[in-house]
Amino acid sequence: MCGIIGILGNSEVAPRLVDALKRLEYRGYDSAGVATLEDGHLTRRRAAGKLKNLEALLEQSPIRGTSGVGHTRWATHGAPNVVNAHPHTSGRVAVVHNGIIENYLELREDVVRAGAQIATDTDTEVVAHLINRELEAGKAPRDAVATVLPRLKGAFALAITFDGYEDLLIGARKGSPLAVGHGEGEMFLGSDAIALSPFTDRITYLEEGDWVVLTREGATIYDAENHIAERPESVSSVTAALMDKGNYRHFMAKEIHEQPEVLGHTLSRYLDYAKKSVSLPAAEKVDFRSLNRILISACGTAYYAGLVAKYWFEKYARLPVEIDIASEFRYRETPVIDGDFALFISQSGETADTLASLRYCKANAAKIGAVVNVPESTIAREADVTFATIAGPEIGVASTKAFTCQLAVLACLAIHAGRQRGTLSEAAAAALVDDLAAVPSLAVQALNCETQIEKLSQPLSRASNALYLGRGTNFPLAMEGALKLKELSYIHAEGYAAGELKHGPIALIDENLPVFVIAPHDAIFEKTLSNMQEVAARGGRIILITDAAGDHESGGVAGDTVIMPNVPDLVAPIIYALPVQMISYHTAVFMGTDVDQPRNLAKSVTVE
Repeated sequence: MCGIIGILGNSEVAPRLVDALKRLEYRGYDSAGVATLEDGHLTRRRAAGKLKNLEALLEQSPIRGTSGVGHTRWATHGAPNVVNAHPHTSGRVAVVHNGIIENYLELREDVVRAGAQIATDTDTEVVAHLINRELEAGKAPRDAVATVLPRLKGAFALAITFDGYEDLLIGARKGSPLAVGHGEGEMFLGSDAIALSPFTDRITYLEEGDWVVLTREGATIYDAENHIAERPESVSSVTAALMDKGNYRHFMAKEIHEQPEVLGHTLSRYLDYAKKSVSLPAAEKVDFRSLNRILISACGTAYYAGLVAKYWFEKYARLPVEIDIASEFRYRETPVIDGDFALFISQSGETADTLASLRYCKANAAKIGAVVNVPESTIAREADVTFATIAGPEIGVASTKAFTCQLAVLACLAIHAGRQRGTLSEAAAAALVDDLAAVPSLAVQALNCETQIEKLSQPLSRASNALYLGRGTNFPLAMEGALKLKELSYIHAEGYAAGELKHGPIALIDENLPVFVIAPHDAIFEKTLSNMQEVAARGGRIILITDAAGDHESGGVAGDTVIMPNVPDLVAPIIYALPVQMISYHTAVFMGTDVDQPRNLAKSVTVE
């Protein structure tokens, strides 16, 4: 997802813009640029590739001024090169843009007929031409933007600056997030609080359809009907200090190792350890006794968290769950009926397909719940009830700590639902709470296998394909493992239910195919062991992730075995997620890929 920063400051702005853009690198990008007002005139610098290229350009050819905008671009329209990099200009206007202008071809034809020269392949450039045309017709900047915004279809966040107006910055949002930062004699625009964290913790989040006029004295916000709107100012908990890798080589490594701590924080929010019960005040807004089913929708790794939750809700609360990938749910016109609770899972709280699915359910009168890591996000604000994960900012594009914290929250919800519906006794629920209370210490033990994982990842880095197998809640974890390997190392991998092996995947087995088997020694371990023997008989290389009892019973059928601590069934997918993450991480490190920002990927997908 692209990143936006805009500053009306009182000191040289170019270094500040670059500093903010560095904090948005985690979103994924392929070019970057800034524009400032130097002696009142627009000046810009753009570069393809990483921010270091833009920094080098600014050192070679610096620009001055105390106000400006910056952008990191993730290409949607046009190749990732300097020409297509933002900011885009036309006459007296410079624009940076997140999202997609869906009707840009129609608008482009309009401006070309009027004499505009198109310089890029992007959908964004047409916005600058349209606004500049209104300025040339004699309109003031505010009125020019107000005229153009209703013509734009799609999802977008915009920051616009104007030649000759050093104390003016205009922003707008429709579908893509945008926040206003309040400083002392300074004002800011940013994609999120992380971008604004070096400058202020006083944040106002624009609502859907809002646009804002900033001067150094403050902000005037208008709604979609151009009426002045009051939006609350909040204090963000995000701090600039959190954006450091510490002693780790990559943010992903740091975030993997933060999991014992953040899982502890998250579980402490939802568990009463003294009473051995789930303490979920927010869930009082949901009567699980009256529900007929839960509809879960999410994307990517969050979808796999939802798949694990399906097992939990159905087992512990006897509550049917339907789960969809959000991009499918939003278009298949799912019937929403009385007694449905729609639950949406998103790290960022801004995922476009998930947000659209939420709005579909809300329009059909469903009760809406959200599991999010950003409590100020759009999904959190639009849900009836929010269950926050306390993972802290996750910078690596491949989700790690956010995923396990999502699982922790969903496990608490399932226990709460079971107690409320009478399908879990007080004693049974207390035992499950004890299991969850052990998660932070079990996570510490799981991290102890990293040295072994690093060794086995080196030969894996030479593989072209890989297979992940699991049963029960470890089946979604197998799919998550395959996704992680694809994301980070670009090795093709697939995750399957182990029982499906003979229904197709077994045809792939040969001596060159690594097969990861996620199999704690549980009630169905023997079934999975049979699948391993089928793989071994065909020469496949098995990497078994299990506990000591599983290792003993497997009888050496695996080529490599990663020994995990003994874990209760409920928490197995949380704890076993850690070695799955470390396998992908170390394989990618051996291959020399960009671990924190894999190619073609964005941290939060805010466009279709």
